[in-house]
Amino acid sequence: MKVKCPTCDKDVVWTAKSAYRPFCSERCKLIDLGDWAAENHRIPDKAPIDSALSEEYLAELEQEFITQDNEFFKH
Repeated sequence: MKVKCPTCDKDVVWTAKSAYRPFCSERCKLIDLGDWAAENHRIPDKAPIDSALSEEYLAELEQEFITQDNEFFKH
C-alpha cells in the first residue's frame, strides 16, 4: 500500500521497513513535529465560548487563590 507523506506529498510504501511512515524521511517527520509544537496543527474546539461563564469562573478562581494566600500567611 502507498500513502502520501503528510509533509511533502511524496509516495511512501507502507511497510514495516518504512521507518518513518507515514512520512518519507526523518526530515519530514521533524517538520511535522515542529508544526505541532508551534501549534500550527490543532484540533479545533467547536464549542462556543460563553464569555459570561468564563468571567464568572475566572472570578471564582481568583477568589479561591486569594483565600488560599490569606490562609497561608496566617500560619
